Amino acid sequence: MQAREQHLAVTRSARYYQLGELTAATRRVWFVVHGYGQLAAYFIRHFAHLTAADPALVVIAPEGLSRFYLQGTSGRVGATWMTKDDRLTEIADYVGYLNQLAATILPQAASAAEITVLGFSQGAATVSRWLAQAVFQPSHLVLWAGGFPPDMELPTATHLLDHVPVTLVCGTEDEYVSEAQLQQQQQFLAQLGATPRLIRFAGRHTLDAATLTELANQLS
Repeated sequence: MQAREQHLAVTRSARYYQLGELTAATRRVWFVVHGYGQLAAYFIRHFAHLTAADPALVVIAPEGLSRFYLQGTSGRVGATWMTKDDRLTEIADYVGYLNQLAATILPQAASAAEITVLGFSQGAATVSRWLAQAVFQPSHLVLWAGGFPPDMELPTATHLLDHVPVTLVCGTEDEYVSEAQLQQQQQFLAQLGATPRLIRFAGRHTLDAATLTELANQLS
């Protein structure tokens, strides 16, 4: 007899990090989502200079639900949002988690607070899938060194991108995103009805402090 795959919903603890104090004076909230093999505690450090310069800004960095050793069975640990195995269940799990996080965070900020969602690398597809089912309307979507998932249902994708301005950010020497892939991403988004703004910086597959500052100034 062949074994049948089953699923059981369970309660577990999810980890996130926060920069800035959430109050009624919080006018801007950024949700920043890390890439494959990263941890939120280190990822959020890239945004510390933004909250230091802007007391009305709070940055929230959720962490992927699956952690693993980056090499072997000990040492450095990273997290991932999903793999190809049981992917639809993992997507549903992180969408539910991120929606619950947003429902907890956003009522603590000003009611008219602008919400920016930034996904880096694997996090770009993660936030895109999340926003398609989000419990709020974001003000901006930033896809940094990553792309919009091509497998999202067309009506869902076009509805999202029709209402949310998109910014693409990519280093000129990114070892994972070629110039051809970047152009394909721009064309793909255009086919979905979006007109993405493109920001380039001299660098590789990483976040860049000066570019983040420029982005924050443009979105404020």
